[in-house]
Amino acid sequence: MIHDSKKRVIVTGGAGFIGSHLVDALVDRGYHVVIIDDLSTGKKERIHPKAEFYNKDIRNFDDIAPLFKNATYVFHTAALPRVQFSITYPQRTHDVNVTGTLNVLLASRDAGVKRVIYSASSSAYGNQATLPFHEDMAPHPISPYGLQKFQGELLCRMFSDVYNLETVSLRYFNVYGPRASAEGAYALVIVTFLEQRKAGKPLTVVPDGKQSRDFTHVRDVVGANMLAAESTRVGRGEVINIGASNNKTVEYIAALIGGPTVFIEPRLEPKHGRADITKAKELLGWDPQVKFEEGIMELKKLYGID
Repeated sequence: MIHDSKKRVIVTGGAGFIGSHLVDALVDRGYHVVIIDDLSTGKKERIHPKAEFYNKDIRNFDDIAPLFKNATYVFHTAALPRVQFSITYPQRTHDVNVTGTLNVLLASRDAGVKRVIYSASSSAYGNQATLPFHEDMAPHPISPYGLQKFQGELLCRMFSDVYNLETVSLRYFNVYGPRASAEGAYALVIVTFLEQRKAGKPLTVVPDGKQSRDFTHVRDVVGANMLAAESTRVGRGEVINIGASNNKTVEYIAALIGGPTVFIEPRLEPKHGRADITKAKELLGWDPQVKFEEGIMELKKLYGID
């Protein structure tokens, strides 16, 4: 039974990969959770039975705005998180990722929400000359998706500056874990490999397998969101890296998952990524807890792979 005395929080995209994990944690902490999700990439079976669910599209301001009344926090995870898809459909992804974010911010401002925690993306960095990536680097997105997620950060900061709405943007680095889809921001290579291994197929590696990513476990991302909501040191549109700060190559991941590999055509993507998480430690007191090898072992068990 949900009681109105509980703090009301909204999770946009709460039936998605990251959003559903966040909802679970918020319900466990006793929040009254409201999910807004149009189920375009989210899944019904991920909706927590104790959460209030609305099948609404964030592109429609009039549909979503009434739901923000009396909300304390808004966790904005809803997006069309597909790089290749954004290249094919730049207008549709812009409408969701940019206009949708504007609508969420407007609804939050009008409802007097305390703080919006925005799921930003390391794809805003694009290719940089040096590692690790730190927040003072000039963004250089190389896909419509990366640009759109960066625009969302700028909107958050502007709403803090102009309307005094507390916001914070968390730049996620390659989130993985249970419920991750092969359709993620970079068609997450880990899930692709797990599915291929389970099906007895060779693992498809983009030449030369030396490209690296800073894979961050979804439980650590959820922890960062909790801290970002409650921290007294953020709320003015800060951008904060959320990554394991320990990049792994694709060939290393293939070796961990096991099985034969085969090379496929390269695609548009940055060569390397690693997060400098000094700011996350200082402002949020956040430190990643899940070791990559342990996270992969857990997933192999879930997939029934020895």
